[in-house]
Amino acid sequence: MNSSLKSLILETAPARETRSFADPAAAVDYLETLYSEACSFLTEKFSLIASGAEPEARYRAYYPEIRVVTTSYATMDSRLSFGHVAKPGEYSTTITRPDLFRNYLKQQVSQILRNHGVMVQIGISDTPMPVHFAVANDENITVPQEGAMAYPLRDIFDVPDLTTTHDDIVNGFDYTHADGSGALAPFMAQRIDYSLARLSHYTATDACHFQNHVLFTNYQFYVSEFEAYARSQLADPESGYTSFVSTGNVEITSADEEIPPTAKMPQMPTYHLKRADGSGITLVNIGVGPSNAKTATDHIAVLRPHAWIMVGHCAGLRNSQRLGDFVLAHAYLREDHVLDDDLPVWVPIPALAEIQTSLEDAVEQVTELEGYDLKRIMRTGTVATIDNRNWELRDQSGPVQRLSQSRAIALDMESATIAANGFRFRVPYGTLLCVSDKPLHGELKLPGMASDFYKSQVSRHLLIGIRSMELLRDMPIERIHSRKLRSFEETAFL
Repeated sequence: MNSSLKSLILETAPARETRSFADPAAAVDYLETLYSEACSFLTEKFSLIASGAEPEARYRAYYPEIRVVTTSYATMDSRLSFGHVAKPGEYSTTITRPDLFRNYLKQQVSQILRNHGVMVQIGISDTPMPVHFAVANDENITVPQEGAMAYPLRDIFDVPDLTTTHDDIVNGFDYTHADGSGALAPFMAQRIDYSLARLSHYTATDACHFQNHVLFTNYQFYVSEFEAYARSQLADPESGYTSFVSTGNVEITSADEEIPPTAKMPQMPTYHLKRADGSGITLVNIGVGPSNAKTATDHIAVLRPHAWIMVGHCAGLRNSQRLGDFVLAHAYLREDHVLDDDLPVWVPIPALAEIQTSLEDAVEQVTELEGYDLKRIMRTGTVATIDNRNWELRDQSGPVQRLSQSRAIALDMESATIAANGFRFRVPYGTLLCVSDKPLHGELKLPGMASDFYKSQVSRHLLIGIRSMELLRDMPIERIHSRKLRSFEETAFL
């Protein structure tokens, strides 16, 4: 049976011509047409085979692509961190879900047209589309596991290929496509599709609900506060927020709607306070540990958010700190180890002025303290992130000496990972932590202390994070995306 299948002819989706565009909206329209036709072709063929039909061919469709050719250097606005290529040449990227990324694609294409004065070419790439990703948008179709069908799936369709699902571009490996073109965008289509599938699995919400401003936390306590804030905003017709989405894609549009309890919580419960243009706020409870932090940011990065900020709890390392004090990270001691292969520890993770000022301004506005008085409740300094939650139970001489040498003022298990992955993926990042215990000074996180602390501090801390995001939302996108995150030769797309 397998030998006969392997001798099948190759049948591909209907061919389409490559077109050139000077209108971003028209370019994205054509991308949507090409993508939709490819998905429809694979979905139709898969449905036939799944229903028991005999395969008549090996079926294949290709991702659409954007291609740019420029023959001269362009004089760039030196203030911009994106929207232009470094030198003359041919650049390309494969595209998936142009419906989901429509605003992003229009914005990036607009920058190319404006900065280089060349048209963009939209056509069909030579990268096969895996059938799993093609049918993912049809909720009535599920791809069975290998062996469940009468025929080996990979003998009839293309399946995900890990050799083309990687982070070589964002990791700065001077990546060049097989046809010799340079990278136009930080992620290729298969990498994006892979992350979209993972996001749905880990967060129990679809990628279409994610907003451009993402808050990470490491405690479930923040979730109820976020829902309460969301309901207050939905009750205000002037807030600009349109709906609130809970796990399981449960969406409410008014403050008094009920949200049914979730039968099974996902690994990283995620909630979205939405605005029509995507400029709302997403809250992700990543739980505890750098592995979760890396997993979440690895996949959210493909959505190209404008900022992500960690608002979690930490151990205060100074005797002068009190429970409930805030820590604004301006540097990170990285002992999380999960990113060592992708981003060596000798790479500095700089503080970003736009994020730092938005967080400090938000603290001032929520606490109504400013200037020297603000120092009573907030310290700016180095945050250490480790991968051992019970580091206190080991010989402390080594860790404590390193913490002292680094001048660290707080310790947690997620912040440096989130910041480092923000740096790696060119997503503006920041950290505002709240001191919940002081293990070096005998104030451990015990149940009674925790309850009192959480009741008094969680609401204020979350409001500061939300207010910071609202301040960032009012900034021009060109200002938020810092040049500190861009290397010598960057992709034109953010």
